[in-house]
Amino acid sequence: MPRKPRFYLPGVPVHVVQRGNNRGLIFFAEGDYPHYLDCLKEAADRYACKIHAYVLMSNHVHILASPENRDSISRMMQYVGRRYVPYINHTYERSGTLWEGRYKGSLVQDDRYLLACMRYIELNPVRAKMVKTAAAYRWSSYAANASGRSNPVITPHSVYLALGKDAQSRRAVYKAMFRSALDSQTMESIRSAWQTGTPLGNERFKQKIEKTLKMKVGYARRGRPRKEH
Repeated sequence: MPRKPRFYLPGVPVHVVQRGNNRGLIFFAEGDYPHYLDCLKEAADRYACKIHAYVLMSNHVHILASPENRDSISRMMQYVGRRYVPYINHTYERSGTLWEGRYKGSLVQDDRYLLACMRYIELNPVRAKMVKTAAAYRWSSYAANASGRSNPVITPHSVYLALGKDAQSRRAVYKAMFRSALDSQTMESIRSAWQTGTPLGNERFKQKIEKTLKMKVGYARRGRPRKEH
């Protein structure tokens, strides 16, 4: 069966998820996490991707990035694999594949969808019951987005920058968004989107993507994230 084609567009954010083979570990020791981030930063710079959020879990990663070119995401992820997998195999005297097939990804509409996706990514360790708050997990972009900690991997998206007139105010707004969990409908919409490659957004966004690409894309159930109070 032929592989499902990729359909990324310049300037449209993409939620990327890559898992370890058989859901096995991809990070074996503390030093592996910063090495992966170094590889990711180098790849993003080389292939013109702006990374807005990420989380590194023990057996998978989530990345939200905007590509400048149609092949930027694919080239970035390929480059990370070429750099990171040999490092792991050499360091731990192992061989064979590290990843569970190809990475998965979905286009993400701006506005509420993008912010919901950022929360989904950075709350991953909380949902996994590894930590009680997103701030307590070291290997994510939360500290950069919510507290302004220096992180060379992260480039803020315009939707994030619009949260406040200055850095302090937008961080306060962003941090406040994490006081409550994502509702189940939004969680399922985001999860279904990246698992099936379906654009995350409303019907107008999906239609715009299909018109631009001249093809039907995805089949997940789509819906606008529920308004939060």
